[in-house]
Amino acid sequence: MASRSDLSHLLPAAQLRQLAHDWLQEDAPSFDYGGYAVGDRRERATLLCKSPGVLAGFPFFEATFAELGCSVEWLRSEGAWAQPITQVAEVRGPVKDLLLGERVALNCVGRCSGIATLAAKACRAAREAGWHGEVAGTRKTTPGFRLPEKYALLVGGASCHRYDLGSLIMLKDNHVWASGSITQAVQKARRVGGFTLKIEVECRSLEEAVEAAECGADIVMLDNFTPEDLHPTASTLKASFPHVMIEASGGITEDNLAKFVGPNVDVVSLGCLTQSAVAVDFSLKVCRDPASKLPVQNFVF
Repeated sequence: MASRSDLSHLLPAAQLRQLAHDWLQEDAPSFDYGGYAVGDRRERATLLCKSPGVLAGFPFFEATFAELGCSVEWLRSEGAWAQPITQVAEVRGPVKDLLLGERVALNCVGRCSGIATLAAKACRAAREAGWHGEVAGTRKTTPGFRLPEKYALLVGGASCHRYDLGSLIMLKDNHVWASGSITQAVQKARRVGGFTLKIEVECRSLEEAVEAAECGADIVMLDNFTPEDLHPTASTLKASFPHVMIEASGGITEDNLAKFVGPNVDVVSLGCLTQSAVAVDFSLKVCRDPASKLPVQNFVF
């Protein structure tokens, strides 16, 4: 199993460069008046983590500053837990470019770290319940920021679930209603999805789950079931269709996750991992004396 530090190799370099370019273009589409005021002398800035959490988003932070010709030296490892106040990295380059990339880079690392922290807590809750299935995110991501958010889930130890509409065929209630039935929806999807894509069907009852399994679904999502209904339904389904993967979803949080995991549940998915994560607080401080490594107390907040 790859270590968390290896996860950056998942990210295509060209995509990282494109994202960084677009983010910087959004933040500075015309003049950078503040950059003019500070000039281009070379300086060193320190990235500080000021609230507890799992450190994540390093490739996006680094790509942002690379786009500006600045270098980043990491002092902590991605995936590590940090307590405030921790020095996480040092960034070197022209001071105008340090400040030009500051907010974009902090937004990335703060948001990613918040998601990774919530994902890590959910995974820990699953382990403490004695369950070893998959804790997954969902496609409830921020438009334009999906890659960092999905990456952050992985750093936190969770599965990112399907990345997009083409990576897994998920037939939800609207697909079923528009197709006429679960069976019709699955058959039509299988015709175009071929042998390479799994099919998942969202089900609201045991009857729907049995129909989905009978017509060839690979994954059955038991959606918005109470824990009291979920486990007997999952048990009955597994007894007849042991090859079918069962996912529980809907209303699951870190606090109640232990009630939804069980021997017949393979996956629990939580939209809150990306929708409700609170960003970890970071700041980037230009060092007053670029020749020396200053302790945290020498920074002005």
